Amino acid sequence: MDAKTDSKQAKSLVIGATGVTGGYIVEHLVRGGQRPLAISRSRQARAGVDWFQGDLKNPEAFRLPPFATLYCTASAILLPTALPYLFNPLLKRVVVFSSTSIITKIDSEIVSERETLKKLAEAEREIAALCDQSNVGWTILRPTLIYAEGRDRNITPLSKLIRRFGFMPIVGGGRGLRQPVHAEDLAIGAISAASSPAAARKVYSLPGGETLTYREMIGRIFDGLRLPRRTVSISPFWWRAAFIIAKPLFPGANAAMGTRMTKDMAFDSTPAREDFGWNPRMFNPVFD
Repeated sequence: MDAKTDSKQAKSLVIGATGVTGGYIVEHLVRGGQRPLAISRSRQARAGVDWFQGDLKNPEAFRLPPFATLYCTASAILLPTALPYLFNPLLKRVVVFSSTSIITKIDSEIVSERETLKKLAEAEREIAALCDQSNVGWTILRPTLIYAEGRDRNITPLSKLIRRFGFMPIVGGGRGLRQPVHAEDLAIGAISAASSPAAARKVYSLPGGETLTYREMIGRIFDGLRLPRRTVSISPFWWRAAFIIAKPLFPGANAAMGTRMTKDMAFDSTPAREDFGWNPRMFNPVFD
């Protein structure tokens, strides 16, 4: 393709386009009349999108036409090394997804989580510095609890447990606050932030449209499954004891997932609302 012609058609590059949020970004860019570029590790095909096979771990292999906006929903930890290979004369804005876990889980009892979050925080600083050096605007978005019915790794696994067992254990009353945010709302917000001068060189928390206790969040999942709400209260002590027994059934889980049910993980959306019209939906998931 002719790079000059293609850059007029494809003004945006989406890294992580096969992921849940990245897929929604691509979808909304196409709806808006753009022909976005997309990078994925495997070959893909979709009408209205120019796909390029590539990996952030091997950025020197990128062969991309110029683009004006970069969206990254893949691991932000990998982006600083790749950015120098992605800068081009047309690039005006870089929008990167990080996580509010930088704040809520930085003191996690899980060593691997703490190490990953330290790397993520450092990546945020490096991305901002690299963009500033190249006079490119940047916006870092930190979602709270991302969901997309049947596709996410937060709410959907909980729905599967509820569907399988018919009840859900709630630790410490489940009084911790949560703000689930839909992946499509994040995509809409990212596109709005990219076009907002007020959002340049800023970091935003992106919570969902309402603040719920963990117990109520679980209740809404029951509602979305069209099942009666059945929860079992359990103390943190007995949760940890029971978890040792149940661990073989849930190899990817850890005891901290339960004890966090009592911890508030809520953030103020006012800056995002004022700067780029952040307006996410309420939490009313519906499962097939």
